[in-house]
Amino acid sequence: MADGGAIAPDMTLRQAAAAAGQALRAAGIEDGVLDAGLLLAHVIGGDRLTLICDADRRLDDAQARKFTELVAARSARKPVSRLLGRREFWSLELSISGAVLDPRPDSETAVAAALEQMPRVDGAYRIADFGTGSGCLLLALLTERPGAWGLGLDRSLAAIQLAKRNARDLNLSERSIFMVGDWGRALVGQFDMIVANPPYIATTDIAGLAPEVRCHDPRRALDGGADGLAAYRALVPDLRRMLNPAGHAVLECGHEQAADLAEILETAGLRVEGFHADLSGVQRCVRVAVAS
Repeated sequence: MADGGAIAPDMTLRQAAAAAGQALRAAGIEDGVLDAGLLLAHVIGGDRLTLICDADRRLDDAQARKFTELVAARSARKPVSRLLGRREFWSLELSISGAVLDPRPDSETAVAAALEQMPRVDGAYRIADFGTGSGCLLLALLTERPGAWGLGLDRSLAAIQLAKRNARDLNLSERSIFMVGDWGRALVGQFDMIVANPPYIATTDIAGLAPEVRCHDPRRALDGGADGLAAYRALVPDLRRMLNPAGHAVLECGHEQAADLAEILETAGLRVEGFHADLSGVQRCVRVAVAS
């Protein structure tokens, strides 16, 4: 990059993207070229197609300065989604903030698993999402099941406010409610589907996470206690009470946790119905029902 790392205002989009991509790769960002394109498209108010079709357009001073700042922040391992303030999940555009976990593609496994247990597209399902964060799981399910209604809970008021904003932006406010709460302890009533992506990283493992996760996701959304299973032990005892007799729950878990989670669930009187692997082959979700 020119002038000690700054993007020059007279650079074309092609030149700026190439220089930034090279700088990010040098900083150890494996997808540096892709990230540079996403950041540049954001700066110019376009998309990646704009970078191709209008590659000879030149940056103005403000755009060059802003792009330089974003590239420097990404070089320091701040995720692109955090820099843009948004993340695509299940083809939905969601706002995110420092108050919530950055939704991961792995969590789409939980959406797919839950939808399998709600086969009627127009079914009037009642859904609960514990530890809702950005609302990604619940809002994805409500998008796919237009007759459903959902409740999202989180201990963080800031997270709840963000989830409400996402619901409003997706025109799902009338079919959703978001509340501050500690798992299901204060809830009454029963649900057809309960989904949860609780914190499941063992405390001692957090230091070894990638800086994009360790430094930018809220610790309370990561830290699962000494063995990573503390949140499940707090949540699972309420599942049997809150599930309809024919209902199901889908719980996301971490690498090599599925068997331990299944044991916790069965000890609580629930029936483990299956496991769902993500695209990497990791057993990412456990599906349960009320034991007969």
